[in-house]
Amino acid sequence: MSIQITTLSENTVSDEGIVAEWGLSILVKADDHKILFDTGLSFSAAYNAHILGIELSQVEKIILSHGHSDHTGGLLHILKMVKGEVEVIAHPDIWATKYSRYPGEKEEYAGVPFPKEAAETLGAFFNLTREPVWISENIVTSGEIPMTTEYEMIDPVLYVKEKGELKPDPLWDDQALIIKSEKGLIILLGCGHRGIINTIRHAQKLTGQESVYAVMGGTHLIGASPQQLNSTIAELLSLGIQRLGVSHCTGLPASAILAQRFGEAFFCNNAGTCVNF
Repeated sequence: MSIQITTLSENTVSDEGIVAEWGLSILVKADDHKILFDTGLSFSAAYNAHILGIELSQVEKIILSHGHSDHTGGLLHILKMVKGEVEVIAHPDIWATKYSRYPGEKEEYAGVPFPKEAAETLGAFFNLTREPVWISENIVTSGEIPMTTEYEMIDPVLYVKEKGELKPDPLWDDQALIIKSEKGLIILLGCGHRGIINTIRHAQKLTGQESVYAVMGGTHLIGASPQQLNSTIAELLSLGIQRLGVSHCTGLPASAILAQRFGEAFFCNNAGTCVNF
């Protein structure tokens, strides 16, 4: 099976002419499917696809990893480039009223920046489910990811607003895209809010495949404690991962440490990066 993964939007870029924007969007070509995983914050994914000479009109499915604006905000721009109706796979909680609030600062809206109807008008057909969705015999969304490690936890600055009151957001909508390959699992993370190791363990159980070849995307290690980072690295090393491409919410300090520990297996998965498996 030929697999090509191209990052269309990310905080940093691989070459001149490409736009950097906080968020993430990754195009996957595998099993004769063309799938977009997340859509970035606004116009960057659509713009960069044009600059890179990538045709998005044949995208058949769009997967939203969770309901934060930096992963969903570009959906309307993408839908204008897709021909006809397109299935958008996501968790029902993407439409929750999401906020962030940092100590000493005012709350800030962090959810999807447009109404559902705006996307439907442009051809989106939403498949909202808590369960995994098998796109082919080798490609599946994770569905809800259980929290099994002792050291991974939800960011305490993230909330949902219910009846005017902010409550901690459990981020049940956080999900990954999993590809079964001949070399092992390839796991794409949006933000990894529910933990990169929790996600990997869930992917192994879901697919029945223990070998993990590659992990790419947002790892949410940007604010990780030394204990969490060390435990995460130890687990990743024990898995024998061959490709580790970090993006978005990994953060430069954590990225530098990962680069040192994983050597040639490590790469910065920024906008414009194309990986063939």
